[in-house]
Amino acid sequence: MRLVQFETTDGQRRVGVADDGRLRVVDGAERVYDLAREAAASGGTLSALVEKRIGDAVEDYGAALVENRVLAPIDHPDPAHCMITGTGLSHLGSAQARNEMHAKLSSGEELTDSMKMFQAGLEGGKPAAGEIGAEPEWFWKGDGTIVVPTGQPLDSPGFALDGGEEAELAGIYVIGDDGTPFRIGFALANEFADHILERQNYLLLAHSKLRPCALGPELRLGALPPSVTGTIRVTRGNQELWRAEMLSG
Repeated sequence: MRLVQFETTDGQRRVGVADDGRLRVVDGAERVYDLAREAAASGGTLSALVEKRIGDAVEDYGAALVENRVLAPIDHPDPAHCMITGTGLSHLGSAQARNEMHAKLSSGEELTDSMKMFQAGLEGGKPAAGEIGAEPEWFWKGDGTIVVPTGQPLDSPGFALDGGEEAELAGIYVIGDDGTPFRIGFALANEFADHILERQNYLLLAHSKLRPCALGPELRLGALPPSVTGTIRVTRGNQELWRAEMLSG
């Protein structure tokens, strides 16, 4: 199931289920956050709650996208209570780049600290039930005010040396009334980063994270497939300037 937050043509917030080019509107829902907390409080799943609440109203998904009425797929009534965080060294590209920055031995006989951390994540990043997994490198990026909905521009601060995209997946969590965190799903994401600054010194990783970041239009409920692939493109007008493959999952 894929949930979308959007505004109607008269400015009313709604939640819809993406279904073959249309959004099936969820009755009495303005925020996914509220639905998730309601499901957590009842002990049920978000998908089951949404299924019960889907009404007869539908919205043209394509029109909502073109008219920039699609919102971020999750938000909080008070953005200060939404945390945007990330983990470094969670994919091979970042590990290789970091490894090159501070290689200890030219012979390659000894792993760098960064590669050791990446290797620990490969071996213990998905622990079995009851076991303790490897702790990832973690950084805080900002609060909910920095999240940009799909189709909206990412503003680059004047002090940035570079504005580079980092297409990835975002895990979406909601904290229940009793303090228990619930992962409700995933969304496509685009982090905005200053790679020129990061390449100067690997200790500047957190400094390189430009605050604005984007979420895709949809929140996918439940688990992800083992592999998620896609194509990243940079275009200007009708001209494609660059493309690369996204590998995640």
